[in-house]
This record gives sequence, C-alpha cells and structure tokens, in this order.
Amino acid sequence: MSHDSTQNALSDPHQEYLTFTLGEEQYGVDILKVQEIRGWETLREMHDVPSYFKGVLDFRGQILPVIDLRIRFAIDSVEYQPTTVIIVLATDSDNSLMGVVVDTVSDVLSVRQSEIKQAPSMGSKIKTDYVLGMVSRDDGMIMLVDSDQLIDKEELEAAETSLAEG
Repeated sequence: MSHDSTQNALSDPHQEYLTFTLGEEQYGVDILKVQEIRGWETLREMHDVPSYFKGVLDFRGQILPVIDLRIRFAIDSVEYQPTTVIIVLATDSDNSLMGVVVDTVSDVLSVRQSEIKQAPSMGSKIKTDYVLGMVSRDDGMIMLVDSDQLIDKEELEAAETSLAEG
C-alpha cells in the first residue's frame, strides 16, 4: 500500500454495521451497539405504551424493552416468521439495553465515512431523527439507523415505571 493510499484510508475511516431487513428494505445499525441476536420469543406485554412497544423480556436478569421496527417505521406488519429475530442493542442512556424486532439479519457491512449520504428531508410530518444516513450498494440503498433515537426516552422511562409498579 502506498503512502497516499494509507493516508486516504486513515482520513476516511470506516465503520461496521449489522444489516437487517424489514420487508423489501435494508437497514443497518452500528455493530458496536449489538449485544446479541436472539430468535423470536414470546414477550410479556405491557399496557398503556406506544403501539411499537411489543413488550419486555428477561435478558440475563435485566428487563429488556422490545420494539417492533416495522411498527416504529410505519411499515405493514406481517406474521412473525422463523427468520424473525430480536437484536439486543446497547443504548447511550445509563448503559441500558433494548431489543428490536426485525424480519431477518443480513450481513455485516463495512462503510467508509465518505460513502454515507445524508437522508433526504421528509418535511416536519415525517420523523427521521433515527436516520444517520444512506449508503448505496449494488443491491440497493441501505438506511443507517441511530439506535439511540429509536425509542423516545420519556416513553421508555414511563414504560419502565409502569412495569415496576405493575
């Protein structure tokens, strides 16, 4: 590797993303946030929470809130299949964890910072706080997701309080 190409690689760092599908669309989440990938399992349902909260499960002694990304992203819901999984993700708030339900896990994608394109503005009616950017690949566009923005922190705290009281 020449000095110039080494310098370019250092000035354009790459990051790895775990890619997954929801319907026909591909998404990616920072691989460093992924704690575990679990098969679908029945959850303890919670009441008086947003519809995308599917419930909670016991994850090594910690109560783990689980959200369905199809519902969160307003994608048509489908029956859970044998390929449906829960990705356990670390969040920035108090070292807590959450689970996200996805259709399938695809691959680990290495992305250079320069490859990430800003997501288009969708107007004030469509919330895109959770979108880090988009990456183009031969098989289509992959939306990179900020896992820390998937759950409204106040809603999460209210759900945890509701569970503790119930």
